[in-house]
Formats: sequence, structure tokens, C-alpha cells
Amino acid sequence: MLPARLRLLLLMLFAVGATDALAQELAIPLPVLPQQQQHTVQATQQPVTPIPPLTEEDRAAAFPDFGGHPTHDKKIFSFVLFDQLEWRTGSETETVNWDITGWIGGDVHRLWFRTEGETDEKRLHEGDAELLYGQAFSRWWDFVVGVRQDIRPDPAQTWAAIGIQGLASYFFELRATAYIGASWRTQARFDAEYEMLITNRLILQPRVEFNLSGKSDPERSIGSGLTSAEEGLRLRYEFRREFAPYVGISWNQKFGGTADFARAGGEPTRATRFTVGIRAWF
Repeated sequence: MLPARLRLLLLMLFAVGATDALAQELAIPLPVLPQQQQHTVQATQQPVTPIPPLTEEDRAAAFPDFGGHPTHDKKIFSFVLFDQLEWRTGSETETVNWDITGWIGGDVHRLWFRTEGETDEKRLHEGDAELLYGQAFSRWWDFVVGVRQDIRPDPAQTWAAIGIQGLASYFFELRATAYIGASWRTQARFDAEYEMLITNRLILQPRVEFNLSGKSDPERSIGSGLTSAEEGLRLRYEFRREFAPYVGISWNQKFGGTADFARAGGEPTRATRFTVGIRAWF
């Protein structure tokens, strides 16, 4: 049996431990010893250095001026893209085709220029040019309005143009334009293209274009409805971002009344042609 003094000491230690545990459980503050109280008072009496107020120099260092933004500075820029400048060969004829787009202006307001066409060694088969005013109505989309001049096929004709263009989801570049001509003739053109990066420099570009006409125009061998479509694949290698030769293949087809006019004139209604060309911009 333990001695009486040892039992009393163990009982006191047990009581002190139980009291401390109960105080922690009930969140009862324990009395602060004089030595601890002295250290607490000394700690609270130590001076605290205040945070200095912000100055103009601090703000200038945090937000440096990198030369402004074109929208705010009203700067004028320009861009010209030779999207297609190519030679095509097939079972029927060899032609030279072009599709050129350019603009001058700022981030919101721009003056656009478009032209596309086809010619062979003898004559110009098709050709038109557009001059459009464009205004951005969202981050990636522009509203355009202007005029289009058809050079070929004869006779020449002028159209009022209105449409939209921009970058759709998944980075599809789209253009949709409606045209109104003499005698309230109407046409529409829709084209889309997409760039698939095989490597950083090797790029495959699928492209489609559809043309529609509201009325039949026998003088120009154009029927009503869907008149023609063109699909193409072009594989280019960018030696520089501004310069890239390419090879590809295109499929052309005429529909409805336009195909009937082509048959009557002894022309094919569909063609498959291989292409070699240059894509450049500056």
C-alpha cells in the first residue's frame, strides 16, 4: 500500500488535471499568473508601425503606362490578306483564282475591301469587288454595309450589300452577306473556313462557299435558289506567318437553273481541280 503522503500528492495532481480539462471544455479562462500578465502588458505596449498611405508614385509603379490602347488613342491601322492567289488545273481548263480581303481603320470602325474572281489565259470568267463600311457590335463580330460591283459575267451589275462577319465558336471564320440589285434582284453569299494546326507551321484549311439567287437571271446564266457551291482543302506551310505556299484541291458544282444554263451552253456542272498557290498578308 502506498504511503499516505504519496496518495495525497497523487490525489492533488489528479484534481489539478481534472480542473484544467474542465476549464478548457467549458471555455473558462484560467487565472493569469502575475509573471504572464507582466509579459502581456509589455507586448501590448510595444509601438506598432502604421502602413504608409498610397502615393501617386506607388500607383504609377503598380499601373505603368504601356503606350495606350488603339481604341482610346484613335489610331489607324491597315491589313491586307491574299487568302487565295492560286493556279488551278483540272480535266477542263486551267485558271488563276484570287480571294483578297483588306481593311483600314481602328478597333470598332473600319473600311473593308473584298474581291474574288477567276480568269484563264484568254479572258476573265468571273470577278467582283466590294467596298464596305464595318462596325464591331461584339468582341468577335462586325456588321458591314456597302456596295458590290460585278465585272463578269456580262453585263456588269451593281449591288447594295449588307451582312455580318466574324469568328464563331471553335474558331470558325464566317461571312454572310445579302445583296440587292436592279429590279429588286437579290443574292446571298455564305462562306466559312477553319484552320487546323498539324504543327505550328503546317496548317490544313477546309473552306466552303455557297451562292444563292432570289430570281432567275437568264442574261447572266443564273437560276433561282442555290446556284453554286465550292468546297476546298488547302495545306500550307508558313515559312513566315506573313508568307505561306500551299497545295490543295477544290470541288465546284452548279445547281438548279444555273446547272441547266451551263448544260445548254456546253459547260460542265461540276469540276474537281488541284490547286497550287500562295497565302500572304501585310
